Amino acid sequence: MDFNIFMTPSLVLAETDQGWEKLVPTTNSVWSSNHVEVTMNLQEPATSRGLYLESKELSVHKIRIRWKHRFTQPVALLGDHWERGYGDMGWYGLQPERVMPWYFMIHDGSLTAGFGVKTGAKSLCYWQVDLDGITLTADVSSGNQGVILGKRILKFAELVQIHGNEETTPYETTQMLCSLMCDNPVMPSAPVYGGNNWYYAYGKSTQEEILKDARFMSRLAGIEANRPFMVIDDCWQLGAGVNGNGGPWIGNRDFPDMAELAYLMKQEGVKPGIWCRPLLTHEKVPQEWVRYTREGHYLDPSHPGVLEYISQFIGRISDWGYELIKHDFSTYDMFGNWGKDMRSRVNDLNVPLFDRSRTSAEIITGLYRTIKDAAGGSLIIGCNTVGHLAAGLFEIQRTGDDTSGRSWERTRRMGVNTLAFRMPQHGTFFAHDADCVGITREIPWDLNSQWLSLLANSGTPLFVSVSPEEATKEQIEALKQAFARAAKPAKPAIPLDWMYNTCPSQWLIDGKTVHFEWIGMNEKLLPVNEHEWWE
Repeated sequence: MDFNIFMTPSLVLAETDQGWEKLVPTTNSVWSSNHVEVTMNLQEPATSRGLYLESKELSVHKIRIRWKHRFTQPVALLGDHWERGYGDMGWYGLQPERVMPWYFMIHDGSLTAGFGVKTGAKSLCYWQVDLDGITLTADVSSGNQGVILGKRILKFAELVQIHGNEETTPYETTQMLCSLMCDNPVMPSAPVYGGNNWYYAYGKSTQEEILKDARFMSRLAGIEANRPFMVIDDCWQLGAGVNGNGGPWIGNRDFPDMAELAYLMKQEGVKPGIWCRPLLTHEKVPQEWVRYTREGHYLDPSHPGVLEYISQFIGRISDWGYELIKHDFSTYDMFGNWGKDMRSRVNDLNVPLFDRSRTSAEIITGLYRTIKDAAGGSLIIGCNTVGHLAAGLFEIQRTGDDTSGRSWERTRRMGVNTLAFRMPQHGTFFAHDADCVGITREIPWDLNSQWLSLLANSGTPLFVSVSPEEATKEQIEALKQAFARAAKPAKPAIPLDWMYNTCPSQWLIDGKTVHFEWIGMNEKLLPVNEHEWWE
């Protein structure tokens, strides 16, 4: 495959407050107009190319770069998502309108190539591919407005590419590209596994019930030296049960002493974990911190006072003794949009940010760095966070939309698809968490047990949601075996049929091919309308 994104583009455009304008090449690496200049640094190492933006007078929204390339034979393309996966990732043919955030892969039947931008980019980048060429769009906006750079020169992206040979599979080539995109991935020091109370409690829990959960998780783990986590999801904070599930991030009447609870959980033999939503609170805060008010106060992460506020409560949670902090909803709270709906328009909020001198990508990365720094030695899981900006900061990333304790179809669609198509990011970006096994009476055990087995043997984090009172003897025995496997390092599982199946059933596990049956024979399991897909 002879396409090369390091070659000179055929077209460079910039969108400012005055509209789109074509930039004229002044050298083979610089394109400019009266107000905007884009440079591709040809002096950087041969493995990458930095892209730089300069605009002293006008605010800039987007940069668009086009390479001509005529596809003369059928190809299949794999793209990523803006944040979590939504059960729709897979290899598809040419779709000019398809938005592929961050990177994409091309397979022509014999060879595979990949193209992307390095993690931690200072713009929100997506690719589009059509019969006659490839287009990269870099969104450098600051919220709903253009970024004001002044005298600053912004390195908005760094291009990378990989060309596999006939001996490298599409999966291996994708994994190589992911490794090339992230210079310094951060991983947990030991495999992460344990419980999360969301998918059976759904926000209704107490300190006493969490201690029962902790006791149960500890018993399932037996004498494993690597102890399991027990993660307290949405239910513990003062704002729990209020529309919008935000802060303040202190305990409520069902959770009177969060530090004592962490201590008691450790006494039961688990590592305490906890959930929070950093950008939403119901408490009174300075008005200049508030970007908009709906169910509560949605905070502006570009404001230094907000970052200090978040740093204080994250630090407090860590000081209480919680060894894992899961933070959620920040992409939706920042943009007013879910990843599945973003496509080429990430932001859907018509409200400005406090700081217009930084791009949305820079502001998000600043939020993530604040959380990581304040957490001390606690592990961080990002959920509804941008994995491409979290890589190198967070040890664990929730890579898919919610599975379920009520609908097997949702678990099948979200969980299996996410695990398969984000697996190349495991170990190259972070530890890849495809979400929980929700074990309840509403989920067929013959199917759910397979999901448990795949996760436990995948080498990725394993979290289960199960009531101690409702677990059957068969389920308890399966959970013990799953925990024993998940507690130890394992070679990552590989989806074998992912080129033609968005819900892969054939997996390579410990050198053996294992088949899973995800649909079952009960016709009631099959979706009949949209409600069956989305809980």
